[in-house]
Amino acid sequence: MEKSLKAATEAATEVTAKVVTRKPTKAELGLLHVLWQHGPATAKRVHELIQVERPEVNQATVLRQLQIMHSDGLLTRDESARSHVYAAAQPQEKLQTNLLKDFIQRAFSGSGKELIMAALKEHVSDTDREEIQRYLDGESSS
Repeated sequence: MEKSLKAATEAATEVTAKVVTRKPTKAELGLLHVLWQHGPATAKRVHELIQVERPEVNQATVLRQLQIMHSDGLLTRDESARSHVYAAAQPQEKLQTNLLKDFIQRAFSGSGKELIMAALKEHVSDTDREEIQRYLDGESSS
C-alpha cells in the first residue's frame, strides 16, 4: 500500500510539474488564438484555420508544434479518438494576465502605472482614450 501511495504521489508531482508552462512563442500564440476562438480541434482543423492567415504553413508543421506545446503544458490533448483533439490548457484571459504580469515586471520594474502611461502616450487613439475615461468614470462612481 505504501509503495502504491508513493507511486501515486510521484505521478501527481510529475503531472503538476507539467502544468507549469513556459511562455508561448509568437507562432504558438497564433495556434492558441485559433483554439481560443474555435475551441478544441484536431491538428488538421487547426491547420485549415491557420491557413487563412498563414497559407505557407504546412500540416506537418502544425502537428509537430501542437505536440511540442502539449508536451510543454501549453495544450491538453484528448487521445480517445484516432485523431487527437487539442485544446488550450489555460483560458485566454489567464494566459494574457500572466504574460502581462511578466512583461510589467521586466519592462516597467513592476509598475502597472508606467505601462499605462507609456501606452497612453504612444498607442491609444482619441476614441480609445474616451472609452478608457468612461470606464474609469464608471469604476469610480460605484
